Amino acid sequence: MEGLELLYKKYTGKNSISCEKLPKAGSNRQYYRFIAADGSTLIGVVGTSRDENHAFCYLSEQFSLLQLPVPRVVAKSDDGLRYLQEDLGDLTLFDALKNGREAGGRYTKREKDLLRHTIALLPSIQIRGGRSLDFSHCYPQAEMDVTNVLFDLNYFKYCFLKATGLDFHELKLEATFQLMAKDVACIQTRAFMYRDFQARNVMLDSKGNPYFIDFQGGRKGPIQYDVASFLWQASARYSSDLRRELIKVYIENLKQYTEVSEVTFRSDLKLCVLFRLMQVLGAYGFRGYFERKKHFLESIPPAMDNLREMLAEDACPYPYMREVLTNLVNMPQFVSTPQKPHVRADGYKTTNRNPYKAHVQDGPATFSKYDGKGPLVVRVNSFSYHKGIPEDPSGNGGGYVFDCRSTHNPGRYEPYKNLTGLDEPVIRFLEDDGEILSFLDSVYKLADAHVQRYIQRGFTSLMFSFGCTGGQHRSVYSAQHLAEHIHQKFGVEVRINHREQDIVQVLEVNK
Repeated sequence: MEGLELLYKKYTGKNSISCEKLPKAGSNRQYYRFIAADGSTLIGVVGTSRDENHAFCYLSEQFSLLQLPVPRVVAKSDDGLRYLQEDLGDLTLFDALKNGREAGGRYTKREKDLLRHTIALLPSIQIRGGRSLDFSHCYPQAEMDVTNVLFDLNYFKYCFLKATGLDFHELKLEATFQLMAKDVACIQTRAFMYRDFQARNVMLDSKGNPYFIDFQGGRKGPIQYDVASFLWQASARYSSDLRRELIKVYIENLKQYTEVSEVTFRSDLKLCVLFRLMQVLGAYGFRGYFERKKHFLESIPPAMDNLREMLAEDACPYPYMREVLTNLVNMPQFVSTPQKPHVRADGYKTTNRNPYKAHVQDGPATFSKYDGKGPLVVRVNSFSYHKGIPEDPSGNGGGYVFDCRSTHNPGRYEPYKNLTGLDEPVIRFLEDDGEILSFLDSVYKLADAHVQRYIQRGFTSLMFSFGCTGGQHRSVYSAQHLAEHIHQKFGVEVRINHREQDIVQVLEVNK
């Protein structure tokens, strides 16, 4: 720690006013947050491996030169055991998706947008970032080869499979491992393979933009492995439909950098998914069964569910391995029943209404001779038709009024009667049903054109109101989402009034 403080002082010229030790994750590296007198922060890292530290610093420097979304390394110690890097905050993509996981993988539109944005960026790291790399700097080796694959397969065998007590023919399984290792090593679409691309290794900045961290184990290898790592993360519980959608997003962005045969890509992806599932089970077995770390033990049941799903899709082309894995997922400790579910639902939590600061996409407001008093303030209301349409306090006579009563009403069902459109169960009900999303798509197009024109003309007031039967569920959801959409896209002040819920909120102008 003393050496890290000296490095900080050497880089900044001053001592920090405080230094906070951050919680450890799965690695042996220790992280610290240094806070300066002006409030600026840096992350200090102490590692136990010079080669691993060097790999991270080298990759960060190369990616930063290409302006890829990674933390910049700003200083390194002479002994190679310490370095300082840019502080990206504390919010990981994994944390931002917590409510979706707790709802059993029922992700909201906002959560899905985060996933789309993240996986769309992955090809830029793999292909564009990998073009200029000298892979000899990678740790512990330059490229995923047969030996590397066999290491991970045997990690699965010794740290997980044997620990379960399952009986199997070791020589037959080893022969299958040899075949699989050659097949994985022969996959042609090879570039920079992140190797541990998962939601915990993605940070979100104050605007919700993804940044990639913990890529020090990356090397040259099949790019499908990273897709498998991300979409088959054990605890995420992504649905098959969501996985297919995100794979499509990935492929479309991959085509910007290289030619893609979708048939070959998807075939190779299945192989990488199977390999990745076995690799992570080895890690969970070691960290969980042997080191007794709670998080890894809790990750085993959903990982087994993923493996069970892959076997059901006949995604294992090796007969004896398929037999062993089928016996494994059918072991009593891995079979979920109503009396012994894998995952216990602890209930829902209220949604965070504005977790990320928006950014202005259309520039500052411009004023014209027609008004020129700007800037624009948008008012968005939810209300009950039984109590009348909200009045416009600006005196302009009101604006758009949208009737939400054509969409499915969660208020008809007992579990939702005491909740509102701001609560997670109602949000998931409406988005799972889908009618409200189609309804809002049309509203967004109309609202965007109107807001943009009002900004151009320097008008000062615009109002949108959403009504439903009770002003509690559909109208509240719609008003909140339109308000956040306008604020995020245009950066103007938006005043929200959920009239029947007596909730008022102001989304301030983006500076």
